[in-house]
Amino acid sequence: MSILTVKNLSHGFGDRAIFSNVSFRLLKGEHIGLIGANGEGKSSFMNIITGKLEPDEGQIDWAKQVRVGYLDQHTVLQKGMTIRTVLKGAFQYLFDLETQMNEICDKMGEASPEELEQLLEDMGTIQDTLTNNDFYTIDSKVEEIGRGLGLEDIGLDKDVHDLSGGQRTKVLLAKLLLEKPDILLLDEPTNYLDEQHIEWLKRYLQEYENAFILISHDIPFLNSVINLIYHMENQELNRYVGDYDNFLQVYDVKKQQLESAYRKQQQEIEELKDFVARNKARVSTRNMAMSRQKKLDKMEVIELAREKPKPEFNFKESRTSGKLIFETKELVIGYDEPLSKPLNLRMERGQKIALMGANGLGKTTLLKSILSEIKSISGSVELGDYLHIGYFQQEIKEANYKTCIDEVWQDFPSYTQYEVRAALAKCGLTTQHIESKVVVLSGGEQAKVRLCKLINKETNLLILDEPTNHLDVEAKEELKRALQAYKGSLLLICHEPEFYRDVVTDVWNCETWTTKIV
Repeated sequence: MSILTVKNLSHGFGDRAIFSNVSFRLLKGEHIGLIGANGEGKSSFMNIITGKLEPDEGQIDWAKQVRVGYLDQHTVLQKGMTIRTVLKGAFQYLFDLETQMNEICDKMGEASPEELEQLLEDMGTIQDTLTNNDFYTIDSKVEEIGRGLGLEDIGLDKDVHDLSGGQRTKVLLAKLLLEKPDILLLDEPTNYLDEQHIEWLKRYLQEYENAFILISHDIPFLNSVINLIYHMENQELNRYVGDYDNFLQVYDVKKQQLESAYRKQQQEIEELKDFVARNKARVSTRNMAMSRQKKLDKMEVIELAREKPKPEFNFKESRTSGKLIFETKELVIGYDEPLSKPLNLRMERGQKIALMGANGLGKTTLLKSILSEIKSISGSVELGDYLHIGYFQQEIKEANYKTCIDEVWQDFPSYTQYEVRAALAKCGLTTQHIESKVVVLSGGEQAKVRLCKLINKETNLLILDEPTNHLDVEAKEELKRALQAYKGSLLLICHEPEFYRDVVTDVWNCETWTTKIV
């Protein structure tokens, strides 16, 4: 049974086309991975099928009474609501039925025998619905999902207004899973999850009976939960059966076949053009020349997709730092209350360290405390000599209305416009991206602009907080190569072991320092 049918969809922003005549069909129980490079329109597609964005052309038809659940990170969570209240909101329709049932009970005392019979029937129907949908075990279901995604560690009675961006996303994801819609639409759900909770979500999706469409650049995660790939590239959407690895093999064969057919056709075109040019003037061969010209005119010319710029990250390195990078003495990090035991940590030149552990333990807080961006609760941090630090923040909350050119120029005023454009192009951004405002770019494209500023600054210490969030597969692989080649020191937060395993010299487990129960 078809849950969603998309026909002849076309859409673009300004003079930039995103989709051209795209069609798509989602069947019951399909687990789809929606993939493609940054900026190809994956999130735009999600926004179009959920009605948040109006397409230029095309038709979107959902099956009747289908419940759609979309992980939308822009949902407003009101101040004064606790995590528990938000999660219970997933069952609002059941609470409404309970209210109806109580109203029926109130009416029974004054009802006639005929009315009473109808009221009892209505009450029985509602009672069955409540029982079948586990209404009487809602609290335990909320706690089970909360535990799985690490919300119990934050505290289910905490005000949602006080949550970080990552914690907010976890709450929205938990609510969505509790709603158990007919189709789940998940846009990079692992970005704010740590390894333990990614593992939990993986198991959940493997056992999920209903359909889902998943956007993710975390390939091991994607491979473990999907059975179909839809690839978005060059304004097209193509279907492949199997996982990402299978897609790569088939895609590579198709690409080689197309290139071979293109070369063959180009040779034929050259030969036909040459024959026409040599023979159209001679009376004896004019008809043959005209015949070949007709063949040329009718020929459907094969076009190869224009090669997209591949990102190239090469970090500029400054003079060598002193032997000590930083040392903490009895450092206790936190805001209103301690997040860690007293920490005595030391990092030396040449070390590349990954910080791992569940979300909310204070990994980002530690980075900010070392950089003196926030005040620690107690203890001290000593930074080494001759440090030139490059810092990549996990979250940039403010919308940026500057163009990409102005954003980079602001940090490198001595660059010419040509040098700024070249620097952005090296990060895999096209001319259209470069001339756009940062705010209209996809999350991955925005990350590339920030990386552009980082690689052009001379550093000997990189402090990177979740740099792979939103980056497509190609950019992630290039960043990994660049960090392996980097001669300076590195302090990294990342929830993807596949990314940092071959980069770092040490892994520090923050769960051994935390004051929280893990």
